[in-house]
This record gives sequence, structure tokens and C-alpha cells, in this order.
Amino acid sequence: MTRSTASPTVPSDATTLNRPSKAVSRRKARVIAVQVLYEVDGSDHEVEGALAARLDDAAVTPDGDAFTRKLVHGVLANRREIDKIISTHAPNWPIEQMAMVDRNILRVAIYEIVKAEETPPKVAINEAVELGKIYGADRSPMFVNGVLGALMQNREQDDASNTATDE
Repeated sequence: MTRSTASPTVPSDATTLNRPSKAVSRRKARVIAVQVLYEVDGSDHEVEGALAARLDDAAVTPDGDAFTRKLVHGVLANRREIDKIISTHAPNWPIEQMAMVDRNILRVAIYEIVKAEETPPKVAINEAVELGKIYGADRSPMFVNGVLGALMQNREQDDASNTATDE
């Protein structure tokens, strides 16, 4: 399976990114977060420098800026735990052998689902799959969906067993 290693870029001419809505602002923030994490993952660039450059180039709203920073800093602060979750749910794909784009899309989505918890899991999964379609290889959306689907299935099983023991 061939995986793209090109850095994702924010489509500046995409009309969906120019509409003033919270969903679009959050999509743009996720794109920038993946870009920054990709850059930091694949180089020795400083996080704050990468964030500043991407945010300046994208001209995001103050809410978009704050959400982007929350995603990037949240992923980096929880990266070991997030990577362990990825490894658990993608056992045939060692984290260091995954395409950087897929790995960082998964990191953002898992951070949103497991740590931030303000985004409904279905939204985080859908956004991750969409980013996989835009920036990943042909099979990236299926891979991302499969890993996140396995995570959600395990969470539902854990919730069910916790509910059963509480009764």
C-alpha cells in the first residue's frame, strides 16, 4: 500500500473553508493542527514556530486559533497515551511505520474523543475520515475509520461492562 508523505496544506480557494461557521472554523483548525503535528513529527522544527507560521498563513478566527492550539498542545501533551491507543487498535501497523499524515490525523481525532470530549465522537471520526480523503493515500480513509471504529467499539464495551458492574 502506497502512502502519501506530502505535507497537507490548507486549501485557500476552497469555498467550504471561507464560510463563516463554527464547523468550518473547526475543520480548518483540524487541518492546521494536522499540518503542524506533521511538520513537528517529521523534522526538528519548534512547535510554536510551526503553529505561528501556519496560523498566520491561514488567517483563522480567534476561536479557530484557540481550537488549533488546544488540539496541537493537547496531542503533544498526551502523545504517548494516544500512540498507545493507536497501537492497540492498529496492531498490524507499528506507529513508526504508519504514514505521518495518517498517524497525525489519528492523533488529533483520538485526542478529541478521549481527552477533549467536547466534540461528539461521531463528528471527530467523520472529520478524521474527511481529512484522510483529502490528504492521505487512497486507503487512508478506510484505515482511519477502522482504527477509530475499533476504539469506539472498545469504549462501548467498556461502558457496557462498567454499567453492568454498577447495577
